[in-house]
Amino acid sequence: MTRQTRTAQEIIAATSADLAPSADDNRLVPLVEAGTAPRAALAQLALEQRHIIAADRRAFTHLAERSGRGTACAEFFGMLAEGEALALERLGAYESACGLTPETIGQYRPAAGCQAYPAYVAWLALNGEPPGVALALTANFAAWGGSCSRLAVALRARYGFDDEACGFFDFFASPAPELERRAVAAVASGSDDEHGEGVGGGAHYGRLLQRYESMFWNTLAP
Repeated sequence: MTRQTRTAQEIIAATSADLAPSADDNRLVPLVEAGTAPRAALAQLALEQRHIIAADRRAFTHLAERSGRGTACAEFFGMLAEGEALALERLGAYESACGLTPETIGQYRPAAGCQAYPAYVAWLALNGEPPGVALALTANFAAWGGSCSRLAVALRARYGFDDEACGFFDFFASPAPELERRAVAAVASGSDDEHGEGVGGGAHYGRLLQRYESMFWNTLAP
């Protein structure tokens, strides 16, 4: 393992710790864990995610193209785009468990507070420096994965959802060693020195991403 790779791991760990959400940043998940969140909120989560997944997949594909074929960043963003396609496949079972029909899904109008996150990801796809964006997304995924893990447990225990219905959340909660390896390589490609100045914008990007994710959860909370 090279010094640069070790430095990238340290940058990712430090940024993830700095951006870790507080208890007040997500009002929905505790309600689901208590079994008091209305099923309408669970359904809205699914409806919003269908829009977010489509937008994020296009943004990640664009970031991969911007990064240059065969680069570490291109491999990282390409894998993220593939992951969104897999997530979409798992979302259908959750939508069905929430009682959503194709008609309901087609007629739904997304909420601005939920769509601020993918709108900013799209901005990053156009304007962000790829290694810094890789750092921001990786730090944010730590928080997102933790929320998904809690939801997967709570939906089974409190709402009787089966494994197939919880597959969407299990997907994001599960360890992804290959994605982590590619994230380290992507961040390392922008780490020009031991202070990681080459990915200096990543912490700023990540701070906004975390705020927009908080908006997502709290827009859904009753």
